[in-house]
Amino acid sequence: MFRIPKLIGTIALAASLATVMAATTIAAPASVGLGTAKSFAVLAGQTITNAGPTKITGDIGLHPGSAVTGFSSVTYVGALHLADGVALQAKNALVTAYNDAAGRTPATTVATELGGQVLTAGVYNSAAGTFGVTGTLTLDAEGDAQAVFIFQMASTLITAPGSSVALINGANACNVYWQVGSSATLDTTTSFKGTIMALTSIALKTGATLQGRALARNGEVTLDTNVITSAACAPPTAPTIPNTALSGEGPLTLSLSLTLSLILIGTLAVMMSTALFGLARLGRPIGRGRRR
Repeated sequence: MFRIPKLIGTIALAASLATVMAATTIAAPASVGLGTAKSFAVLAGQTITNAGPTKITGDIGLHPGSAVTGFSSVTYVGALHLADGVALQAKNALVTAYNDAAGRTPATTVATELGGQVLTAGVYNSAAGTFGVTGTLTLDAEGDAQAVFIFQMASTLITAPGSSVALINGANACNVYWQVGSSATLDTTTSFKGTIMALTSIALKTGATLQGRALARNGEVTLDTNVITSAACAPPTAPTIPNTALSGEGPLTLSLSLTLSLILIGTLAVMMSTALFGLARLGRPIGRGRRR
């Protein structure tokens, strides 16, 4: 007969695995809701200044300030809202989004210098309260098109000239958020990704590009021969496995999280099947002993 203690142990193990899988799923951060600020590529509190030919795809807003300078050389696709009701609504939505990103937990503390790092989805901060990018920061979605990256700063975000943010394995600029406690500066020819939400100001120096948004709550946004696009997020291309990997001519690799998930699912299925089998046997009448 199937032993009851063993059955109980099997059920307990299956329940534990289910708990681990649920916890793993819950740990993934959700996207930050931008509300009516979502359509804006540039949003500021006091002024927006520009020097040189700049291209902006997305709305441009200013509130409570109303002064924009250097816009004769700005080419933009979107609406311009200066101290109007639409800009006010967007600013209010920005405050909500900023506070949301700033309050996300749990956060993983990483080195202040992000250049050279490869990070997967999650919430990140640094012991110093600042972040810098020198070289390339790589954000790896591990095949999850909904992977969210949130970076929390008590003060500044500063990039070095020529630095970049690279997105791999389905990572999407629309799911990258930079909550900056003071000001953000993208140095010359930086190629940046994500929505920057700064409490004070944002500056893009000569030739810097931004795939995302420059949203400054209280201060100014300064531009100089830049390209900024916040076009509606297109579905990312699904990661593909090279034919050489399938034919045995090259290595076939899976992300660690996917591999662990598959192992847990398989083990859980086996444990539950064993438990159900044991319960079924317990329900059967015990046969009589053999007659002499």
